[in-house]
Amino acid sequence: MNSFRSYIVIAALLAAPLLLAGPAGAQSFPSRPIRVIVPQSAGASTDFIARVVGPRMSDALGQSIVVDNRPGAGSLNGTDMVAKAAPDGYTLLVVAASFSINPALHTKLPFDPIRDFAPIARLAAFPHVLVVHPSVQAKSVQELIALAKSKPGQLNYGSSGVATSTHLAAELFRYMTGVEWVHVPYKGGAPGMVALLGGQVQLYFATISTALPQIRAGKLRALGVTTTRRSASAPEFPTIAEAGLPGYEHASWVGMLAPAKTPSPVIARLSDEAVRVVQMQEVKTTLLREGLEPVGDKPGEFAAIIKSEIAKWTKVVKVAGIEAQ
Repeated sequence: MNSFRSYIVIAALLAAPLLLAGPAGAQSFPSRPIRVIVPQSAGASTDFIARVVGPRMSDALGQSIVVDNRPGAGSLNGTDMVAKAAPDGYTLLVVAASFSINPALHTKLPFDPIRDFAPIARLAAFPHVLVVHPSVQAKSVQELIALAKSKPGQLNYGSSGVATSTHLAAELFRYMTGVEWVHVPYKGGAPGMVALLGGQVQLYFATISTALPQIRAGKLRALGVTTTRRSASAPEFPTIAEAGLPGYEHASWVGMLAPAKTPSPVIARLSDEAVRVVQMQEVKTTLLREGLEPVGDKPGEFAAIIKSEIAKWTKVVKVAGIEAQ
């Protein structure tokens, strides 16, 4: 019996460090610099947000945060790097809403957006606004729907490219209303807006920061914003849902994720700091000035959004017959 008791005591002593390793590791995190992969080029909204949030998180964590731009393959290259990184909290991803759109466009991804990542926080969102050229005889969402249905295939809408957020916003509208209009993709938002201002296309689901100066100058007419709530940047515009299309919702977002199996205490620490940063008044002011709205979702909330958006865009892409370019 004594030998048996001795065995139990020894086993317990040997197991104790293992049981404490998780919490202790989390308490000492981070002990070295953190790399944040941005799978877009420098200057993009995703990169901008990473560089606003990163230094302030760095101050709180006591370690430097290095933003590393890894564009390519429609954000797939940089995203895949994080999916395959060590799950220790030292390699993170700041990515745009394309993260939830890519599964609908690609039958084979090098990663699984649900299985291979641990959401940390949704940092910001930027609503789009449905704008029309002044020559369009529609002053509300309901009037635009009626006009489009009376002239099937005669209205053209511009976008910043195939499968971009501006394209999918219009296709979601079409999916929900049954209108028929013609897609005219451009190589970026700027040429698309130039075409709209020139009357080559009649409507556009533009980002608020891009469209607002033209709206206030009277060169474009705003019919509604794409989010469920009015935009803090332009609260005078109704949402598309309240203006005539209940249930419509679309917002680009930027969020932070880690590789799957990153310890929960590490995810919680990173999430707490990320949410705290985007709620700082100076950060809110900086984001709103660029037409970006601070969010600060917790991991569970962000995970639910990713899942629901993947399901939504899979339906829209299939019905619209959109293919990756």
